[in-house]
Amino acid sequence: MLFATIMAGGAGTRFWPASRKQTPKQLLNLVGQRSMLQSTVDRLHGLVPPQNLLIVTNQTLVDPIARQLPDLPLDSVIGEPAKRDTAPCIGLAAAWIAAQDEDATMIVSPADHVIEPVEKFQAALNQAVDIVNRDPKQLVTFGIQPTYPAEVFGYIERAATPVPGLAIPTFPVVRFREKPDRKTATEFLEAKTFCWNSGIFVWKARTILQALKEYEPEMYQHVEAIAKAIGTKDFHNVLKDEFCAIKGKSIDFAVMERHPHVTMIEAPFEWDDLGNWSAVPRRQGVDSNGNTIQAKHLGVDTKGTIIRGADDHLIVTIGVKDLVIVQTGNATLIADKNNETGIKEIIAQLEKKQWDEYL
Repeated sequence: MLFATIMAGGAGTRFWPASRKQTPKQLLNLVGQRSMLQSTVDRLHGLVPPQNLLIVTNQTLVDPIARQLPDLPLDSVIGEPAKRDTAPCIGLAAAWIAAQDEDATMIVSPADHVIEPVEKFQAALNQAVDIVNRDPKQLVTFGIQPTYPAEVFGYIERAATPVPGLAIPTFPVVRFREKPDRKTATEFLEAKTFCWNSGIFVWKARTILQALKEYEPEMYQHVEAIAKAIGTKDFHNVLKDEFCAIKGKSIDFAVMERHPHVTMIEAPFEWDDLGNWSAVPRRQGVDSNGNTIQAKHLGVDTKGTIIRGADDHLIVTIGVKDLVIVQTGNATLIADKNNETGIKEIIAQLEKKQWDEYL
């Protein structure tokens, strides 16, 4: 059977003050009328039945996610007791899925990406599923054709020649590359054999578990202990003890960079990781003055500005340009649109002051 795991444990602090510990990026309606998590689930409709969908998040988000996804079985939202990066998250999910079906194929997707159209996304997933079903040792990932020399994404270097006989261009993976500097990113772009790493995967649950056993035996021992407790009354206690004992590592470092059978499908769909406020205009568009407005707003001589606020709170701007203005119940952000890196410093200062009510 086909299952899907959505990784929904991120903090999304670059969207502060809208994004908070109880309402991180993936639970926000940043584009459209549905949250990013809800949109991720929507994209799988008709491909993966609700009972085969697993959400892995942190413990504090289990209830908020359950409220956003009322049609999902309650035991399909698992809260990690500690933050341990993507490899333990995927190992936990694969163990849960393998307990349902030892021959299961699983899709893995982050919860906070914008992907469209759905038809092309599902076509790519179906091709990946076919590849894995024909050759279970394959790990399939999706690469995004780069449009600029991005320094914020990891890259996948693919072979020059595609796998024959497939409708969507598909290539053997040569190697994974970490986030580059600007010069290296420019070289990647010019080479035309590098794609951005989307963090979306398809594989057999048993294959990824076997890979973790081979490459990360210590991590696998903890995952195996959790797997043995699935369906028992001790599951949550075992999960807490064993998961917290794992040393965190990304799936790229743990498996993808080591596995000899990795295939990349060149994504036929549009993809955006929506990394910060300045990315919102790409999806929402701008008005005649270059503004993106998600608020009740009156502006005079206001240009190139992103404004977000509550529907019952009027935001008035006069003579401003290239700002990010975000109003929430107890905090308001006013920032230079070209200097959003300062949000990281703001988060650090709030933590230092122990102003947890703003985090």
